[in-house]
Amino acid sequence: MGVVVSNLGSPDAPSEEAVRRYLAEFLWDPRVVQIPRPLWWLILHGIVLRTRPRKSAANYQKIWTPEGSPLTAISRQQVLRLRETLEREHGDRVIAALGMRYGHPSLPSALEELRRQGVGRLLLLPLYPQYSGATTASTLDAVTAAVNCWPARPELRVVEHYFDAPAYIEAVAESIRESRTVNGSGQMLIMSFHGMPERTRRAGDPYFDQCRATAAAIAARLGLRENQWTLTFQSRFGREQWLQPYTLETLRALPASGIREVDVVCPGFSADCLETLEEIALLNRDIFMAAGGIRYQYIPALNDRDAHIRLMADLVRQYAGDWLVAT
Repeated sequence: MGVVVSNLGSPDAPSEEAVRRYLAEFLWDPRVVQIPRPLWWLILHGIVLRTRPRKSAANYQKIWTPEGSPLTAISRQQVLRLRETLEREHGDRVIAALGMRYGHPSLPSALEELRRQGVGRLLLLPLYPQYSGATTASTLDAVTAAVNCWPARPELRVVEHYFDAPAYIEAVAESIRESRTVNGSGQMLIMSFHGMPERTRRAGDPYFDQCRATAAAIAARLGLRENQWTLTFQSRFGREQWLQPYTLETLRALPASGIREVDVVCPGFSADCLETLEEIALLNRDIFMAAGGIRYQYIPALNDRDAHIRLMADLVRQYAGDWLVAT
């Protein structure tokens, strides 16, 4: 049995050229940008890939580490620790591999690694707690296309979401408690999720409702009153309306309403990345402080915390079920 752990991915380097390659792959996915292909090709190659890579590369340079992209480095550590956990319980009968949806290590390379080792049953674990067509479904598209080319197609199961899993809610709540014990508590907890175009919600994508459910469950777990937390959406791209309220505008407006001390957590991100480390921890902090804020605390993603690795192992056990007995 094989377990493919997947996340979005990162450029290979914080350079304009590497970012351009990454964005060309990412933004060409029809699950990500739902614009007719001929029109979008002209926009993507005529405008976006000529202007955006330079700015994005500069932002990546702010957070790049000796191990490379934070997202990739953390994801490798997550899979290493998950693999160790599964090996203790099941020996070499269960194999875990990391495959990013875009960039490297790629999903095809992870799947080929498992195919060579004789995997006949495959569990896909996308580290997106909330389901969206642009994330989970896109990952499943890529995996399905790849395994359909195998000489013997493996049985396939998918962890489609875990937005309300008790272990996930408790892991995030625990990280917030720990931060507040060490750093003190702000007047309000901002729970910021990655944004999506509003039209995806109207079309039936459950992402918005699952984000709301997650945020409410975390607030309940922490015993917060309604005026002590709020849900927002970040990383808006383009001119169309996205899910609201927007994180940036919320932070800009809060000091004028008397909320000048905030904690910010991003429960939809399983590992710290550009959107958390540069956008939330740096850019949004500066904007909040410039608007009159006096304290801003970013609470890191779950990353490779013990509780997160236990959650990942629990999800494997839950979804593999009888496979683990039969393996």
